[in-house]
Amino acid sequence: MLLAMTASVILVIGTILVLYEVLRLTSEHLSELPIPPRARILVVVLAAFVGHTAAVWIYAGAYWLLVLQLGNGAFAGVPVTTFEDCLYFSVVTYTSLGFGDHFPTSHTRLIAGVEALNGLLLIGWSASFTYLAMERYWPLHGKGHAHRAASAGLDEAPREPKRARFFPPASLPHAHSEFAADQGGRTGAGSTSLP
Repeated sequence: MLLAMTASVILVIGTILVLYEVLRLTSEHLSELPIPPRARILVVVLAAFVGHTAAVWIYAGAYWLLVLQLGNGAFAGVPVTTFEDCLYFSVVTYTSLGFGDHFPTSHTRLIAGVEALNGLLLIGWSASFTYLAMERYWPLHGKGHAHRAASAGLDEAPREPKRARFFPPASLPHAHSEFAADQGGRTGAGSTSLP
C-alpha cells in the first residue's frame, strides 16, 4: 500500500508538471506564431491534447511497471497483459470514462482513483486555459475587425479585455486603489447596473 501511495503522489506531481510546462510553453510562444487567430486556437487545443496524452502515457507506464513487472497490484475482468492494455486502462480512467472491461484490484485501486481525480482536474485546467486563449483570439476573427484595425492604423494587440477592470494586474501599485475607487464610486452613486 505504501508503494501505491508513493506512486500516486509522484504521478500526480509529474503529470501536473508536464501539463504546466506544455501550457506555459504554448502561452509564451503562441503570439510569436505567424498564423491567423483560428490556427492559434487550434494550436492551444492540440497542445492541451499533447499534455493530456503525455499524462495518460505516464500513468500507463506506472501500471505496466507496478502491476505487470513488479506484481504490486492487479487487474480483473479482461486480462491486462501488455503495455497497450495498460495504456487503454489509463485512457479510460484518466477521462473518467470507465468502460469496466478492465478494473483494478488490490493496491491498483488507489492509483486508478487518483488518476481519475487527477485527470478531472487537469482537463478542467486545460479547458480554462483554452477559454482564455479563445477570449483573446476570438475577437480577431472576421473581416470587420481587420478592416477597422487597418483603417485606424492599429497593428497592435487588441484592447485589454473588460475583465481587466475586475482583475487588475498585481504589478501596478495603484491598480487596487483605482479598482476600489471605481467600485466605491459605482456603489456610492447607487447604480446597480454593470457597465
